[in-house]
Amino acid sequence: MSSIIAHGIRTLGVVGAGQMGTGIALVAVLRAKVPVLLHDRSPEQVKKGLSLVDKLLAKDVGKGRLTSDQAKEAMDRINVVGDMKSLRDVDMVVEAVSENLSLKQSIFASFAKELRPDAILATNTSSISITKIAASAIPVGVSATSDAGKQSAGRVVGLHFFNPVPVMKLVELISALQTTTDTLDRARAFAVACGKEVTVSKDVPGFVSNALLMPFINEAIMCLEKGIATRENIDTTLKLGMNHPMGPLQLADLYVNLTCDGTLSPQG
Repeated sequence: MSSIIAHGIRTLGVVGAGQMGTGIALVAVLRAKVPVLLHDRSPEQVKKGLSLVDKLLAKDVGKGRLTSDQAKEAMDRINVVGDMKSLRDVDMVVEAVSENLSLKQSIFASFAKELRPDAILATNTSSISITKIAASAIPVGVSATSDAGKQSAGRVVGLHFFNPVPVMKLVELISALQTTTDTLDRARAFAVACGKEVTVSKDVPGFVSNALLMPFINEAIMCLEKGIATRENIDTTLKLGMNHPMGPLQLADLYVNLTCDGTLSPQG
């Protein structure tokens, strides 16, 4: 009950039914016990996403981490909706679509139009400016410097979950220039209710995580391209010499199709 009072999220919307979106939905229903309305414009993606959630829950049941009843209760808390208007009564929405600024701006403009004016608008972006996204949440015809403009943009926040969401313990919390203290506090409390540790970053490209990770991976790739060392020697050096759980090239293989392409692209 204390977590409900802290974050005030009684219904969560998730936009994007890919690996990140469904992972966020899963920790919300399983850990925070918050019902989720899941939306994706692709019915096929929704089907794949729900299948993944069902598979992960079944795995936890098989390992004795959950009972069958607990898994069913979690799955029953996820409901699919067909459009943005169906999210109008959520207390918070998390956008988890691909790393494309114009796409996210369009979605947040829709949030501003369709959702309650007090709903928290969170983005799971791993690299894009939260301030730019927040500016798109100001309704058309409303000045950014007006009280209404400040209120609308002030409810936008960065909540960067890591992949795979049910396993990775971290969430980065990022404030836009416009984000209010109340929005930050409630977003943090929600992430904690989902079982996550929270770190804070300023709104800079890549935040802390990818601002450090991308150059690290790039340097490893250049070492390989220049023939300084083999792939195996590069990864082994970091694993055994620096006690990293995996080498940079192994890590690049793991994430290249998920985040690296979008993160390395200039955002202007």
